[in-house]
Amino acid sequence: MGKKERFAFYLTPEKKAILERRFQEDGSRSMTAFIERAVDFYLDYLSANDAGLFLPTSIKSYLDGRLASIAFRQAVEQDMVAGILADAYQFSDEDFRLRRAERVQNVKKTNGRISLEQRVRGAWEEGDEWQD
Repeated sequence: MGKKERFAFYLTPEKKAILERRFQEDGSRSMTAFIERAVDFYLDYLSANDAGLFLPTSIKSYLDGRLASIAFRQAVEQDMVAGILADAYQFSDEDFRLRRAERVQNVKKTNGRISLEQRVRGAWEEGDEWQD
């Protein structure tokens, strides 16, 4: 641990009382250690550049793990569907290119909120080939 320098600062009596109470609740070894941790926390908060991105490490780690797990499962399911479709239908290069362009536009238009039910209802409403 590096050498520390004395640094004076002023607080209102109310803030000082809160600081002393919180210091005792926190169980810090010293008031200096408590204040140093508070300053570190605030400096990290400022470095994050966005309050929404600043989470305690344990919560961030948990969320990262959950999101990675969900993304992996979704990718596996998507690969299964893609494999089934590729095996069941033989698309020409041109048909595949047109379908890809349509899907990109649909995802942009719906901001990624796509559901099979909406696609089927949209096709029925448009009178596409879904009719018996």
